Amino acid sequence: MRNSYVFLKARNGETIPAIVLPSGDTQPLHSMVDPVREAERLISTISGDTGFLIFLGLGGGFAPQAALNKTAAKILVIDFFSESITELLSSKDYSTLLENDRFTLLTDPSLDEIKNFITENYKPSLCGGIKTLPLRTRTELDLPLFEAAAETIQEAIENVSSDYSVQAHFGMRWFSNIIRNIKSADTHSDSFRRKKQQNTIKEYFSRSGGKAAIVAAGPSLDQQIHSLSKCKSEHVFIISSDTALPVLLHHGIEPDAVLSMDCQHISYYHFLGVNKRSIPLILDIASPPLLSGFSKLPLFFSSGHPLAQYVSSVWRPFFRLDTSGGNVTYACLSFAESLGFGQITIFGADFAYIDSKTYAKGTYIYPFFEKKQNRFSPAEALSSAFLYKIPFLPAEKTDESAQKKYHETSSLRFYRKKLEEKISVMTAEVNCAPGSGAPIRWQKKMPHGASAAFQDFFADKKMEKSGVSFLEQYRNDIAALPPAAGKNYRHELSAKDKQIFTTILPYAAAIKHREPALKTNDLIEDTKLRCIKDIDRVLDDKC
Repeated sequence: MRNSYVFLKARNGETIPAIVLPSGDTQPLHSMVDPVREAERLISTISGDTGFLIFLGLGGGFAPQAALNKTAAKILVIDFFSESITELLSSKDYSTLLENDRFTLLTDPSLDEIKNFITENYKPSLCGGIKTLPLRTRTELDLPLFEAAAETIQEAIENVSSDYSVQAHFGMRWFSNIIRNIKSADTHSDSFRRKKQQNTIKEYFSRSGGKAAIVAAGPSLDQQIHSLSKCKSEHVFIISSDTALPVLLHHGIEPDAVLSMDCQHISYYHFLGVNKRSIPLILDIASPPLLSGFSKLPLFFSSGHPLAQYVSSVWRPFFRLDTSGGNVTYACLSFAESLGFGQITIFGADFAYIDSKTYAKGTYIYPFFEKKQNRFSPAEALSSAFLYKIPFLPAEKTDESAQKKYHETSSLRFYRKKLEEKISVMTAEVNCAPGSGAPIRWQKKMPHGASAAFQDFFADKKMEKSGVSFLEQYRNDIAALPPAAGKNYRHELSAKDKQIFTTILPYAAAIKHREPALKTNDLIEDTKLRCIKDIDRVLDDKC
């Protein structure tokens, strides 16, 4: 039993916990005059748009209580050593804290528990800002524990903020694309066609001997194309990113599957002029709706979008694909892994600009700039603007990078690092074709495994309702959500309503990005109305 505290009386009568130091001296955690006023002064310095507060150290609970009284923020307190916390809870009445729906106390949490709590509960569009407030006299006593917690908190915030940034840009488009694809997915639900699609890929899988090639569209693909021709003659299963498709077809290489995950309309340019509808097309359910028309064999998958996951759980079980790497090359690798390939070679994955080139020859960007050019802005100027729109990063501290002839941006380096992380934990043997881009390095954490059996992602499930019926029900479920009036809307929802509400949060992030002054309750109501109108347009065929 760790006896850490004695309890003193402040001048205003409040009970003050004091840490017992190794010397036997005591150190109060709060003001011995008026700890309540001290806490209120601290909370008054916090920006009004901060809706999530993390306190390191419980102490007498004065600051968390002041935050509950003076703000509408969610409150998280993290502290360690349950025996010491039991002492605190026995010393005074903490019931007004513990009984408040906006308050959470994590006792002796693991770093994963801290990260998961923040990831699941911090919603920037609803909460606004987030701030960490350490109780210094408490945290300094167990500095390593609280420093590790603070680092984990920061990492979690950065991950959530990055995801929120993407939602803010694409939340509306994701929603719009998904509900339109739901309606059109009925035309691709025929069991015979799905069985034919499965047999097509399964046949190629068997012929490949468990070997696959992933094709990205980096500039190095121009030099690697002959190796890909050899792969085709050896029946290696070729999975092309949508960007690389026209390059392969230009060189007479027909991939065995094409994958597309970008929700933006620029994706159309990868398929324009391509007359290969027999190639299986693997599509994120959030892809632009017209893309499915470019293939006789479209196959929708579900990524991390909450609406896509909801659709899979209650309507049709679209297979889940890991797209957390944020780019199509990563998604192609996930697809190859899911199919069970044991040997995978990646082509064209430069994750860098090489000699002022952004993509391989034959990709969409060259004719795209040619069409957009004019006398004042020729194709060369458009290409240059695209190349330099994001600052280049300095070289990493390696001997190879010191001699590099490529340039990285923060996004490209992030994509590369995520790919490296994924490869390191895969059982498949993964290799990267030699190229001129940023070197892909990883330390294998899993032993190579044998090629897995082909997995059936095409099994059809008889749906109880059509896509239209599902959308009608979903629309009514959104309309039935309770009005936003309280300070903790999500907590007040039933389990079903919370599930529905979560599906429209990315849409809310997009609205908040465009209208930052919108208050939380108004944001919720506006999001509900816009989503309902969007679904109504789809149901009325006014898409």
